[in-house]
Amino acid sequence: MVNQKEQSGKGVRPVAEPQKTDEAPETVVDPLAELLGRAQRAYLDYMEAQKEVAKAYKEREKQVEVSYKEAERKASKACEAAIEKAVRVREQAELQADEACRKAKEKAMEVYRQSIEQALKARDEAIELAWEVSKETTEKAWQMFQGNSKVTGGS
Repeated sequence: MVNQKEQSGKGVRPVAEPQKTDEAPETVVDPLAELLGRAQRAYLDYMEAQKEVAKAYKEREKQVEVSYKEAERKASKACEAAIEKAVRVREQAELQADEACRKAKEKAMEVYRQSIEQALKARDEAIELAWEVSKETTEKAWQMFQGNSKVTGGS
């Protein structure tokens, strides 16, 4: 058997040392190294893009929060204005109701007074009539009494 050193020595030619010349050395481009470099740059670009996306997401999140807070503030302000208006409308309705109640009470009092006046007038008229009737009846009775006594006394 041939050992590996011997085998490796056979068929392998020694590499000649590069000779120094005045010409610039040719750069050898390794396609794998170039591909790896491009892949690294692409990966770095991807990582940078992800950072930008995260930053844009955070910025958008802040904008949405600001918009939400503004909408919430406007809704609260509109609600407060509606409540204040409702209070004013209620107060106005209460004032109108109070005024209507006051007028109704005044009208009721006026009707009451008129009714009392009419009742008193009717009573006075009835008493006056009753007095007149009583007076006439008493007068007739007196006249009859006097007339009857003359008749009975004269016979």
